[in-house]
This record gives sequence, C-alpha cells and structure tokens, in this order.
Amino acid sequence: MKKDCKVVWDNCLEVIRDNVPYQSYRTWFEPIVPVKLDAKVLTIQVPSQFFYEWLEEHYISLLKKTVKKEIGADGRLEYQIIMENGYNSTKPYSVRVPTNSATTKNRPVTMPMDLGRSDAIRNPFIIPGLKKVKVESQLNANYNFDNFIEGDCNRLARSAGYAVANKPGGTAFNPLLLYGGVGLGKTHLAHAIGIEIKEKDPSKTVLYVSSEKFTHQFIDAVKNNNHNDFVHFYQMIDVLIMDDVQFLAGKEKTQDVFFHIFNHLHQNGKQLVLTSDKAPVEMQGMEQRLLSRFKWGLAADLSSPELETRIAILRKKVYQDGIELPEEVLEYLAYSITTNIRELEGALISLLAQASLNKKSINLDLAKQMIDKFVKNTAREISIDYIQKVVSDYFDMPIELMKSKTRKREVVQARQIAMFYAKNMTKASLATIGAQCGGKDHATVLHAYRTVNNLIETDKQFRGYIADLDKKIKLS
Repeated sequence: MKKDCKVVWDNCLEVIRDNVPYQSYRTWFEPIVPVKLDAKVLTIQVPSQFFYEWLEEHYISLLKKTVKKEIGADGRLEYQIIMENGYNSTKPYSVRVPTNSATTKNRPVTMPMDLGRSDAIRNPFIIPGLKKVKVESQLNANYNFDNFIEGDCNRLARSAGYAVANKPGGTAFNPLLLYGGVGLGKTHLAHAIGIEIKEKDPSKTVLYVSSEKFTHQFIDAVKNNNHNDFVHFYQMIDVLIMDDVQFLAGKEKTQDVFFHIFNHLHQNGKQLVLTSDKAPVEMQGMEQRLLSRFKWGLAADLSSPELETRIAILRKKVYQDGIELPEEVLEYLAYSITTNIRELEGALISLLAQASLNKKSINLDLAKQMIDKFVKNTAREISIDYIQKVVSDYFDMPIELMKSKTRKREVVQARQIAMFYAKNMTKASLATIGAQCGGKDHATVLHAYRTVNNLIETDKQFRGYIADLDKKIKLS
C-alpha cells in the first residue's frame, strides 16, 4: 500500500518532537508542510531559504534518520522553498533543493536566478538571489515596550524610541543613538523599537545586530571575496539596529564599510538605531566622519533608575511571573541595588531560587541574608537612597517627610544625618546629595555635615544615634 506523504511526515514529527526542545520544535518544524512522496523521495515545503539553511545546519542528522526510518534505507528528503519574487506582477515561486550530505555552513547554496537577475546576496541572515530580502530580525520578543518601565532616568530615550517606532525614517531622530551604562535598558529599548515597527508594518525589513557580529560578518565577507554582497545586503535593510556600536572603535576597515552603509540607508530614508555605553563625544578610536553622522539625529541617554523606577521594575517582574512578594521585600531590593537593572532582576531571581530550594517563605529577613551576599559579590557602593531609607526607618518617619521642606527639629536632624552619611559614604557631589535630600543646595549639605560632626562631639544622646546608625548602614 502506497504511503501518504502527510502520514509519513506526521510519523517523522512524532520522533522529532521527542528529540528537540519544545520551542525549537514549534519554530522550525511546525511550519513545515509535506508536499508529496514519490519514489521514496519525501518533499517538504519550508517558508524560506534561511529556514532551509537552518534545518540543514542544525537538524540534518535527525531529519535523515527519521526519513529513513519511515521510508526505508534509500529514503531521501527534498525541500520546496517558497521564494518572494520581488516583482509585484509575479507571484512567489518555489525551488526544489535535495538535502545535502554535509552541512551548508561553509558552502552557500546556489539558487536559480529568476528573470535574469544577478543580484545574489550571501550573508548569515540571507536568502540569496532575491530583490526583496527576507530577513530574520533577530529580535527578542520579551524586550517590548510593555515590559519597559518608564522613569525620569529614561523618559527622553523611551519617547524618542516610540516616535521612531511609529514613523521609522520619518522623524528627526535618525540616527537614534541610545547610550548609558551597563544594564540600564539600552538593548531592551532597541529591541522594543524593532518589535513595534514589525508589528505595525510586517513588510518592513528590520535587523538587530551587535557590532561584534557585524565585524565578524565583514571579516568573513572579505575572506570569501563577498564584500559587495555584504554591503548590498545591509543596504537593503529598512531598519538597522546596531548594539554596542562603541566596539567598532579602532577597526578602521569595519568603520569604513559601516560609514558607506550608514550613508546609503540614511539618504534613502531608512531608520538607524544605535546603542553605546558612551556619548559620541566620549568615543575614542572612532573616525570623525562617523561620529559626525551619529550626531545628525538624537543622542538620548539612559541613566541609573531612581528609587521609584526600581520598585516599579520589580513589581512588573513579579506580576509577570505570577508571584506575590511583601512590599517591604521589594523596597529592600530596590534600596540595596541602585545602579544596574540587570543586577536588580538578578537579585530578585536569586531570592526566589533561595526561597524555593530551601522551602522558606520570602520575608524581609531572608531578603537581607540573600541580598547581603549578593551585594558583597557585586561590590556595591552604598547609595543615597539606601542611607535615607535606613535613617528614616531608624527615626520612624516616612522618607517623604524627611525629604520635605518642613523645619521641624526632629525632621531637620534626620535630614542632616542622611546628608552626613551621604558625604562620608558615597562618591556623590555635594550638589547631588542636596538634590536627593529634598532639593537643598551644596551649602546646606556642608552646613549639615559640620552640624552633625559638632553634635557627635558635644551631645551624648546624639552620639548614640550615630553609633546605632553606623552599624545599621554598614552592616545592613
């Protein structure tokens, strides 16, 4: 009895499903359509050339074993690839490619050229020989605008990013350069822009690539004499998102090719989104002509998140994970880790893991034990926020009251003590300390510091306050 191609493929899928991760199965095998079974040759239809190359590189052994198991030792597999033609008057066409006996990683597949075209493109993301490139965007779906918490630290960058996402290439923010320290959300925001653009207009070709990946691709293109193909590919992108552009510093040839790609995209109204850990003015080893182009659009910085933003980030995270945590635990985490969102989320994950492994309920004592170890491992500098929290708790007053403009003696004294510790235990300037302690100027901070020092020498009760607070701040 002649076997039906669908039955054969379904049997193959049964085996494949047990041998690959669930997400990989959904991504790479569910979209495949069995087309026909003829003379022990099973033909399957895949959505793109990129799809075909991925299967050949990562799953060829598994595919061969399952096909031979179902059809016989001489069973073979052929692919039917749906190709976009690039011409409005012509429907997509398909090509048949027999499965290779070796991986395609180092040997690009030569595809038939339609209508006499000779614009073959070879690149890690590509479909060779097409006028309209079909590209895997390399975007992380979890990094979207919904998951990006807005605060004073990132409001300009987020607003500009959202404007770009709604009108790529059509705003004054081109290029949009997002810069700031490690773990502050630059990559998240860059992905969010790309995801929003794709959702609003799926026909847009969006590509996220790190500068390191771009450099390696360029080196490979030069080695393989495919320099023109490399440039041609990138010139066909509608929205190019390059992460960590500062790593192009010192790489003259890579900067040169990126300069020409940048010019072409910008002149054709395509959108560029770049991220860096430095502002353009601070980038060393970068060509001036490239730096000048970075300044054409908007350079928006992402700074360390303020306390309210850190708490909001943690609340969002636990809500998404369906977890309930005491508010005091969230606040303790937010006060303890101040400069890096990635470390903040890492501390939360560590706390959840600690509670789960030791079968303990999550409370403030457990949070203190775990965070103390975590913070020591990350060499934390005590923050002004944290000092204010400890001082306000010690004197049993709301932190908002301590930062207010009231002149009540006990409030003024608590505020002065917080300023004293902030000057002694942080690297913040007097102006910064004053700004965070109720909008005071540097002279007020200096006066508070001298007042506290004087009271330590002359007031025994006050000296007791400081002794207690020393232990709480330094050991908490």
